[in-house]
Amino acid sequence: MSLFEESEPETPLQRVRILIDQLNQWAHAYYVLDKSPVPDSEYDKLYRELVDLEEKYPDLQQPDSPSKRVGGAPLSQFEQVQHRVPMLSLGNAFEAEDVHAFERRIRDLGDLQAEKPIEFAVDPKFDGLAISIHYENGIMVRAITRGDGSTGEEVTANVKTIRNLPLKLTTGLSSLNLPEYLEVRGEILMYRDDFARMNQRQAEAGLKIFANPRNASAGTIRQLDPRIAASRPLRFFCYGAVIDREQQKKLKTQSALMGWLAQLGLPVSKLSQTAIGTSGLLGYYETIGAQRKSLPFEIDGVVYKVNSFDLQDQLGYVARAPRFAIAHKFPPDEVLTRLLNIEVQVGRTGSITPVAKLEPVKVGGVTVSSATLHNLDEIQRKDLRVGDQVLVRRAGDVIPEVLPFEGNVRPESSIPFFMPTVCPVCSSSLMKEEDGAVLRCAGGFSCRAQLTQSIIHFASRKAMDIEGLGDKIVETLVDKGLISNPADLYHLQFAQLVQLDRMGEKSVNNLLESIHKSKNASFARFIYGMGIRQVGEATARDLAQHFKTLEALISATGESLLEVNDVGPVVAQSILDFFADTRNLEVLNGLVKAGVKWETEAPTSELDESHPFFGKSFVLTGTLEKLSRDDASALIIAKGGKVIGSVSKKTDFLLAGSAAGSKLQKAADLGVKILSELEFETLLR
Repeated sequence: MSLFEESEPETPLQRVRILIDQLNQWAHAYYVLDKSPVPDSEYDKLYRELVDLEEKYPDLQQPDSPSKRVGGAPLSQFEQVQHRVPMLSLGNAFEAEDVHAFERRIRDLGDLQAEKPIEFAVDPKFDGLAISIHYENGIMVRAITRGDGSTGEEVTANVKTIRNLPLKLTTGLSSLNLPEYLEVRGEILMYRDDFARMNQRQAEAGLKIFANPRNASAGTIRQLDPRIAASRPLRFFCYGAVIDREQQKKLKTQSALMGWLAQLGLPVSKLSQTAIGTSGLLGYYETIGAQRKSLPFEIDGVVYKVNSFDLQDQLGYVARAPRFAIAHKFPPDEVLTRLLNIEVQVGRTGSITPVAKLEPVKVGGVTVSSATLHNLDEIQRKDLRVGDQVLVRRAGDVIPEVLPFEGNVRPESSIPFFMPTVCPVCSSSLMKEEDGAVLRCAGGFSCRAQLTQSIIHFASRKAMDIEGLGDKIVETLVDKGLISNPADLYHLQFAQLVQLDRMGEKSVNNLLESIHKSKNASFARFIYGMGIRQVGEATARDLAQHFKTLEALISATGESLLEVNDVGPVVAQSILDFFADTRNLEVLNGLVKAGVKWETEAPTSELDESHPFFGKSFVLTGTLEKLSRDDASALIIAKGGKVIGSVSKKTDFLLAGSAAGSKLQKAADLGVKILSELEFETLLR
């Protein structure tokens, strides 16, 4: 029986058996075959369900349950070696309450007073291959994979090729004598940039392309030719060691142990530190989470360990994990769900976009129930059909992506998706772009969907900034026939608006005042509000400064448009096409007659050309502490700079706040100057 079928097992025992078989199958694929059949989040979800059932029904516990062991059996190609001390896994925390419960358990088991602070050693949770490395008299002699936790594979020859791993330890800075025998534990991984370059070389040579750095690291260590391992950019980070009681007494804490290992020459993460109590743990979690996308390596959470060795000994272990440590995982970036339907939406410029309607899932901390599928070619390339099990991927602030799932069992009733032949909203004909990838509705403002989205854009904060004119109000105005183009906004009457649902007299007066105020928006805002394809905020400002008046812009030729900064042939043609449409000219004429006007943009020559921002392009990402993005953009523009939406080689500065996304990584890759908010303020002054 599939885990995803609607029918449930008749008894708890049947459910336990299904969960055990599925989890063991996935574990074998992951640990033994170096494959990732499902996202970690899916494994974690079923594992927690199994543990809950076993706790509720202790008599149902099975000898082959994954809760009784760490992983799968090792491959037979390597010598199998039993760990002197088992390499246990860690329990997981997913919510803040899990972390609070972790501290409460420590207090209860350690018999600690409520007011006594608990100190923890905290580290990032590397997403790589766990390894045990043995040193005798300071010389590396053996490396063993985790395996099933009690027995692993000896991969010494491959691990010795890792460049940042010392083959001989140093004691020059250590106050402790180097032990005759030392077992170090850590993670083997690849940096993102190194991984990308390696995959490029693999592709050029016609060799295997790896899905992610974790799989590449595991696959490299667990193949038989050390020469291949030596050619790949592996790195090692230490996160602990097996030490005896005498050494524990001297070091006293986990953090002191990590400091000592660093003195021995072992690579230790610079992100390791200590934290006090649950508030300290959650603060560290938030801090590392904000830095996650900018780190050179992949992590999937953070690890909390009681710092005191004495308290660690007092807390002890359960069968599978230590009681004194836990892994606090980040919200998954990739989750398994079901594709319930494929609908099409009509955008502001008439683009027809297929949208996946999904069984709601939480991805990257956000609940996702729909995601764009871009175009028919993309759907056919991924071979997606209604009823399929699919992966939803979302990282940081990236738009959710729908991916095919290798383990999908397709329903017999599924059929391929076909794009409509006419607009689903207004039944107008559809035009195909030159590249053949995008269909567009030819209805213009006669299409209710295009009209609604165009007016929402026209009234948006970065365009005409009509406060109080929300999406729902615009939809109502369009549905009731009160507006048929943006110019109609300026003819709305109190009596019309006050009859709408949830529109009291005060709200109506405020809205009418905001509409009237928008008549004096800047020329750049007006151009942006027109919704010309390919024309964003930065291009709108450049056009406003260059042409000064609407008449000059309307009569512009292709040659004169190309004289504008960053306007290329594609953008120029979009502008020409917009003003060639008589329907658009009628709307513009209506706006002018309604009293919409603007001040001439300040010419660039009047600005201080010696200011560091003058003539420079900025990209903003993340959350700023003191300024909103709009405020920061206004300051940049006031000094002669330009704010653009995406990072390229031509970008001069990236202003990065907290929780910066993929733009930060791209800026670092391209060598773009990255500014903190403090550095930005310094340059501004």
